[in-house]
Amino acid sequence: MTKIHLETFGKGKTVVLIHGWAMHTGIWREFARQLARNYQVICIDLPGHGHSEAIDPCTLERISDELVKIILPFEKAGLGGICWLGWSLGATVVLDIAARYPQRVSSLILLAGNPLFAVGQTDLSPETQTSWPGMDVRLLDDFAGHLNENCQATLLRFLSLQVKGILDRKTLLKALKTAVFECDAPEQATLQGGLDILKQADMRPVLADLKVPVSVILGGLDTLVPVAVAQKMQQILPSVEVNIIDRAGHVPFLSHSRETLAIIARFMDRQCI
Repeated sequence: MTKIHLETFGKGKTVVLIHGWAMHTGIWREFARQLARNYQVICIDLPGHGHSEAIDPCTLERISDELVKIILPFEKAGLGGICWLGWSLGATVVLDIAARYPQRVSSLILLAGNPLFAVGQTDLSPETQTSWPGMDVRLLDDFAGHLNENCQATLLRFLSLQVKGILDRKTLLKALKTAVFECDAPEQATLQGGLDILKQADMRPVLADLKVPVSVILGGLDTLVPVAVAQKMQQILPSVEVNIIDRAGHVPFLSHSRETLAIIARFMDRQCI
């Protein structure tokens, strides 16, 4: 069985936090402790990230399977239903979990996530390529190409994009670097697997079919997930709750933690889990 690392805080209704590409649980720690004042918070290192063992192949389905297995003891302990919160790549993961393990999901929070993260793929319809707001797939291809040349520089560039355009970005970028480089960077195969998921996964049909409550939290200045995706998500799932933090970028839980905590609390307190 793959060794998957997790950290738990607090007690009460359960929220599972799933981080983004190239990150680990350390990115959540201060935010998780604040959230844990009212809830039980479980932070998981994705396979091959932080202190979790890598998997081969590193596919979306394998990742979801591993996360569901590691959470099972918490379900058996009688802690009630689980809200899965996914940030960025993590949002794609929790959507897959909701689709393939619907009985294991009571609600979803998509934080700076996009059901179609990358646009511009040749296998998508021309209408999708031009009408769905997303990250240009060529930029992801550029990241992939540079991983072999200089992994550290590629990760630093990705961190810089997450705070681009927001106030106090230098301070926030420093905090991001400190948290991320607390652990060794994932192996290139794991990083490439994550990029492939972001490039290829189209979770819009999953979102459209969801029967559980869903909350979306977006940053108005996010350069990776365009805020315009909010309207598109509401069109395919009218019941979705959309929250936009105007001055936030791709890491609202760090730059605007108070606002993000308040949004999560309102959503959680409405759920009978």
